[in-house]
Amino acid sequence: MREDWVEVQYQETVFKIPTSKQKLKQKEYSQSGEFPVVDQGQELVGGYSDDAGRLLVCKLPVIVFGDHTKCVKLINFKFVPGADGTKVLQPKLNIEPKYLSYLTHVLVHKIKDKGYARHYQHLEKENFPLAPLVEQRVIVAKIETLFSDLDKGIADLKTAQAQLKIYRQAVLKKAFEGELTKQWRDTNKIIYGWTNVNLSDISDSCLGKMLDKAKNKGLLKPYLGNINVRWGKFNTDSLKTMRIEDSEHVRFQLIKGDLVICEGGEPGRCAVWQSDESIFIQKALHRVRFKANCNSYYFYYYFFYQAKIGGLNAYFTGTTIKHLTGRKLKEFKVPFCSIKEQNQIVREIESRLSVCDKVEQTITESLEKAKALRQSILKKAFEGSLLSAAEIEQCKQDPDYEPAAALLAKIKAEKSKK
Repeated sequence: MREDWVEVQYQETVFKIPTSKQKLKQKEYSQSGEFPVVDQGQELVGGYSDDAGRLLVCKLPVIVFGDHTKCVKLINFKFVPGADGTKVLQPKLNIEPKYLSYLTHVLVHKIKDKGYARHYQHLEKENFPLAPLVEQRVIVAKIETLFSDLDKGIADLKTAQAQLKIYRQAVLKKAFEGELTKQWRDTNKIIYGWTNVNLSDISDSCLGKMLDKAKNKGLLKPYLGNINVRWGKFNTDSLKTMRIEDSEHVRFQLIKGDLVICEGGEPGRCAVWQSDESIFIQKALHRVRFKANCNSYYFYYYFFYQAKIGGLNAYFTGTTIKHLTGRKLKEFKVPFCSIKEQNQIVREIESRLSVCDKVEQTITESLEKAKALRQSILKKAFEGSLLSAAEIEQCKQDPDYEPAAALLAKIKAEKSKK
């Protein structure tokens, strides 16, 4: 701690504003109204009210702290406090409100999350180093400048993420319009010859076995259910078993290259089975086994593309809960071309999407680093190391400068007067 800073307990720097007469229960919120309701939720405003008698009388700005959620909000407008867990804290005169707000974020980060228990009882007992008032303002200005630059960088990263999503769909669109392989066809002197066919024309499909413990016979075998199928992959960490008879192996057992498609949940979600492991499918899944001259991954990517653009919706049945029935699956239209071109399309898609995956991974890591950098900036600010020596010296030259010890005396005097 710097020599002109002093240590103070959090509760010494704020007044707790009573809210018992004004607080509004969540069920009483309106979707619109004259006065915003501020509570302990993640959003700045939780709802609205037209009851002027509920407005909290206090000197603004104030810090609203979520006793259960640990959310911290700096509020500079008239509001109605939400009920249960909404603590309203008014910074004392010699504390810069934004400085205390940023500091509260740092202290809250240190407090262990205790679920729906109360957290303010821990926050108010936290000690922190208090800077001179002039320096508090300079620290706030520097934090906001750094955060502004950081927010711009984060916005750029999120824009890049959105553009990657658009690019992925553009790659798939061109793939199934024959654009990705146009140059390949020209080089290899292959004539364009695409047709639209029903899935049943090029494959054999069936729904998995009904899970009926009372009727099922045979040996216990591991099986895949809807929850085991993700887009492009399988989660086989905790497989369940059901009884399968020998005569049912051909129908319900997967072989390498089968396309496994969800019937419900997220209808159409699918992946290609590529293991030699003996495994079966339950009724929540379709097994599609392609005939010769078919690349399973070509059709997986087509399903993925159609799911993303809403093309599968026309094949779903049901109103509230959607399903992709066996009959509708057989009617599903797919663009068909030669096996050589299918293979080339898969290579072209995977080459481009692999680059997308690497870029997206870099973006994700950068966003995580940005989150950590925000905490690092705040940590340095309240350790006294955010400002340069020249900036600190400039603070000391300010005519209003006084050491934090003098500031603390004023804070204690204000408490006594209050």
